[in-house]
Amino acid sequence: MPIYDVSVPLSSALPTYPGDPGISIQDWSKIANGDGANVSALSFGAHTGTHVDAPAHFIEGAKKVDSLALDVLIGDAQVIEVPEEKRVIDEEFVTANCAPGTKRVIFKTRNSAFWTGDFAEFRTDFTYLDLPAARKLIERGVKLVGIDYLSIEKFRSKDHEVHRALLANEVIIVEGLNLTGVPAGKFELICLPLRLRSHLGDGAPARAVLRTI
Repeated sequence: MPIYDVSVPLSSALPTYPGDPGISIQDWSKIANGDGANVSALSFGAHTGTHVDAPAHFIEGAKKVDSLALDVLIGDAQVIEVPEEKRVIDEEFVTANCAPGTKRVIFKTRNSAFWTGDFAEFRTDFTYLDLPAARKLIERGVKLVGIDYLSIEKFRSKDHEVHRALLANEVIIVEGLNLTGVPAGKFELICLPLRLRSHLGDGAPARAVLRTI
């Protein structure tokens, strides 16, 4: 039973969304320096690498990451491969490829190639989901949607309307997946964000895997 780790490894070289905090991973204490243990100090934003967006990310007073339903974050998921030449996941594509009754949808696009090789710079030309497609997913009862770059909608989109539409309908968004080597088809998704509890709770990095059913 193959298991695909679709999480992006965190490192100081990993790009972050423009304006978000950078990634810092440093020694706090080192056995080599005479300390009693090796301890690392980590610093990064909540939407770094593979991460989950909670409704509170764009909607004031909405559900926070520590209260997201585990039965949505874990379960059967449909991986849909988007042709490389297609730069926008639109309503027509969703209608043709997202089977009715699917609860979790993950889009594999050309973006996954951005995680290989030298990826130190953020790519603004990533494939994204448009608003009519997001509305079609909501209409079909999807509760989780994932994509293989750091945002699900067009770079610098006006009013973040795709995020707002999905999150207002309590559709969990998973961003920053690396689907290299993952075939299209049905899998079991296990995606667990850090259980952060604060007055913010807008999202959290996650470890995500796909297990062959």
